[in-house]
This record gives sequence, structure tokens and C-alpha cells, in this order.
Amino acid sequence: MSETAEAKATRLMLAYLCVAKEAEASLVRKVEILDRFNLADGEIALVCGVAVQSVRNARLSVKKVSGGKKKKKKA
Repeated sequence: MSETAEAKATRLMLAYLCVAKEAEASLVRKVEILDRFNLADGEIALVCGVAVQSVRNARLSVKKVSGGKKKKKKA
């Protein structure tokens, strides 16, 4: 195995370990966690065992939720 392939495999194993404890967590939560590692959609899909489009949909719902949490400044 080449060095870059080993590095990619190691990243995916670490990503899997990060969400393995979150077995009951939703895909949205898993995407939130794995986004911290700058993984591509395909890599997240591989780790979570879902389709790439499901990851994209989960990421979109994360953006929708976080967009509505802005606080208003007091005047």
C-alpha cells in the first residue's frame, strides 16, 4: 500500500471511531462530527454506510438549522 493510501485509510478509520460511539446518533449529527476532519462527502458516506446524496442532504439540514440560531443584538 502506498503512503497516501495508508494515510487515507488511517483517516477513515479514525473517522469511523469518532462516530462509532454515536451509534444512535442521526446522520446529521455524524456529518457535523466528521465535518471537523474536512472529509469529502464520499468519505463520510463510506464511513456512515449511506449514499453520498444522503450526506449532502444532512449537511444542508445542518446549515438550515444553524442559520436560524442567530441572536439579535440588544439596542
